[in-house]
Amino acid sequence: MRAIFVQIKCEMGHAYRVAREMADTIPQLSEMHSISGQYDLMGKFYLEPDQDIGLFVVETLQTVPGVKDTYTLQTFNAFSGGGR
Repeated sequence: MRAIFVQIKCEMGHAYRVAREMADTIPQLSEMHSISGQYDLMGKFYLEPDQDIGLFVVETLQTVPGVKDTYTLQTFNAFSGGGR
């Protein structure tokens, strides 16, 4: 599995509804956070290694009612704390 982060800009007043819809219907979603700045939400999604990122974003995320724009970040390596 590989992780991608997607920042999501929503129509005014729709961010929480979009977050709930994605949490309820998209199995690849690991976490969804409301954020400040140019975008309203940031989601962490786990995709299969052979799954097309662009197709997933365009057909799965951008088609959710209330989504206005997305910005996708592809990850390479994950690091965690506590290992001193």
